[in-house]
Amino acid sequence: MLRIIDARTREPVDAAPARRGLTRVEVHAPGSDTTNLRVLLVGDLLVRTLELGGTPVWALLTGGHRQAELRADAATLGIRPFEDSPDVGAGLGESQVVHVTTEDGAAPDGVRIAVAPAEPGPPHPLDPAVLRLALISRHHRTPLRLEAAALDDAHATLARWRGAVARWARQPSRPVPDDVRDRLRAAWDDDLDVPRVLDVLRQVETEPVLADGARFETYAYADRILGLDLTRDLGAPS
Repeated sequence: MLRIIDARTREPVDAAPARRGLTRVEVHAPGSDTTNLRVLLVGDLLVRTLELGGTPVWALLTGGHRQAELRADAATLGIRPFEDSPDVGAGLGESQVVHVTTEDGAAPDGVRIAVAPAEPGPPHPLDPAVLRLALISRHHRTPLRLEAAALDDAHATLARWRGAVARWARQPSRPVPDDVRDRLRAAWDDDLDVPRVLDVLRQVETEPVLADGARFETYAYADRILGLDLTRDLGAPS
């Protein structure tokens, strides 16, 4: 079960306290800079994690005058669309409301995820998934600067993983090992610890006893959260 650190109390809370109950995820991103893009990306990760666990989600975006620009950048990064946030209160049937905002952002009372600032670096790489990987490589409560070295590392990692996934896909499929699935779930259920998810994938990449078919299924499963299009190169020439 996904538990997040409520920024108001610094205590862990269940993101979906009622089984199969509706959770409203409301992202507060009034600007279009890198920090606001990171806030919306964390909202996307939260929605993906809840949905993978079987929780219905109502995803909303409260923005400002730069919302159109933010939405365009978000679409490029593979962030799924959020509805415009109407003036809503409680009583719509949701069992939980989670607000995702910047560290100093204003939000109504309720459970809140505070996202640390992200400073832009060099121009964005040609492959938007590289930027997405760089943004999720640090925990959302840790400030981030998109330096050239971080982008280069994300580019190399993404290229290596996509190539490996394409190779592994040529082997007989094998299920995700139970212990690997448990480690992945333990990571993303622990306050959306996506960097720990990436560490699990690095371990799976080099674990000598795993069949390649199991590696493929593991990466495809984790990518339902990560959104990095890791299977993009399936069928491409070696």
